[in-house]
Amino acid sequence: MSSRVDLFFREYRGAKVAFIGVGVSNFGSILLFLNRGMDVTVLDRDDRSKLKKSAEVLEARGAKFVCGAGYLDSLCDFDIVIRSPGVYFKKPQLQNAIKRGVVVTSEMELFFEFCPCKIIGITGSDGKTTTTTLVASMLRQEGYNVHVGGNIGKALLPEIDRIGESDLAVVELSSFQLISMRRSPNISVITNISPNHLDIHGDMHEYIAAKCGVILHQTGFDSLVLNLDNGLSNSQEFLARGFVKKFSRMQSVDNGAFFDDQTQKIYFARNGKVEPVLDRSDIKLAGMHNVENYLAAISAVYEMVSPESIKAVARGFAGVRHRIEFVRKKDGVMWYNDSIATSPTRTIAGLKCFNGNVLLIAGGYDKNFDYDCLAAHILKKVKVLILMGNTSKKIEMAVKNNNYYDKDKLKIFNVENMDQAVKLASELAHIGDTVYLSPASASFDLYDNFQQRGDHFVNLVKNL
Repeated sequence: MSSRVDLFFREYRGAKVAFIGVGVSNFGSILLFLNRGMDVTVLDRDDRSKLKKSAEVLEARGAKFVCGAGYLDSLCDFDIVIRSPGVYFKKPQLQNAIKRGVVVTSEMELFFEFCPCKIIGITGSDGKTTTTTLVASMLRQEGYNVHVGGNIGKALLPEIDRIGESDLAVVELSSFQLISMRRSPNISVITNISPNHLDIHGDMHEYIAAKCGVILHQTGFDSLVLNLDNGLSNSQEFLARGFVKKFSRMQSVDNGAFFDDQTQKIYFARNGKVEPVLDRSDIKLAGMHNVENYLAAISAVYEMVSPESIKAVARGFAGVRHRIEFVRKKDGVMWYNDSIATSPTRTIAGLKCFNGNVLLIAGGYDKNFDYDCLAAHILKKVKVLILMGNTSKKIEMAVKNNNYYDKDKLKIFNVENMDQAVKLASELAHIGDTVYLSPASASFDLYDNFQQRGDHFVNLVKNL
């Protein structure tokens, strides 16, 4: 185990530690703290009965629990509070605890503190999970021992004793993780920045500032990858301390990866030297947004991996679940699950993969998005729009208020749930059509997360 980890547990032995939430980011970390003899209390807004086996396992190891509506009322009784990413850092109870001298941190902050190896961090509004997966896959193909985690759905702190100095950690980072971090990755990637999570952050200024946590604490030895085609990403170059690489599918770059439309190839440039890396035809994933994901990943790791490793990944990688995931073909109709599309920009990127004849299932929890930009793309590609959830009326009005809306060309239906949406789509779809779940909204009105929503859709479609 890392000497820094040992030092931490020696220094804070006897401290009262609270973990907020038992979710994916905390369960393994709670076990780590219990195994090291720490006094641990779990604070969770769910009733104890809902935590079931997780609570039983942790209680058997010595954890105490405070559950229910007042689960954050006792924060000031602890020495250390470890929040989950879903608990907003600027929540009044947390800020009050900090003022009273309580240490407020997170699994990811502790991982960055203890990690003995180089860290590659990927953030962005769209594409960060696919880019993270590509980076890790390319490095593994090259022979590196790689640890992948973060917002991608796996905590890395519980693995800290198995990470060696020559390993590599590839971490997907959300704005909720970055907002409180005071360390940055050795190699940082911002895939793009567009409006997202405004229901929590309140405004774009705070959201962008949170994303920039991936840059702010880098040193001159570190490097940064930015999207030249995305103004908000590209404009963060002034924050860089180290070497900056750009990627673009619109134009060539001096340092980084770019796509040439004429040759249909990806190239990598470094100080005036340009090398071909990958043919567009090698990439198994559909859509130019996935070309961008490859450009970002290649820019991050090209000096560490060979073109042969990159090509091997491209030819074999079929995508991450819930990201324009092909579900099945039935009666000449193609069905796709893009439940990860929790913002308009994601749905727009997905619609660009299809030539038309799309039956779009959209709508969900409202993150305070403007859907006017999405409406224009719906009118170009969609023949039937099936809406559900809290944002259904908002999306419908954006479409109907567009000057090009024609009620005879686009049919709009409102349903109450996914079962009704899939049933209606199956009744309305004809040979050559595509049914595409791409909500352009979060899932929290009807589901715990986008994975649960996507799984429900996939199961319904497979059972048609």
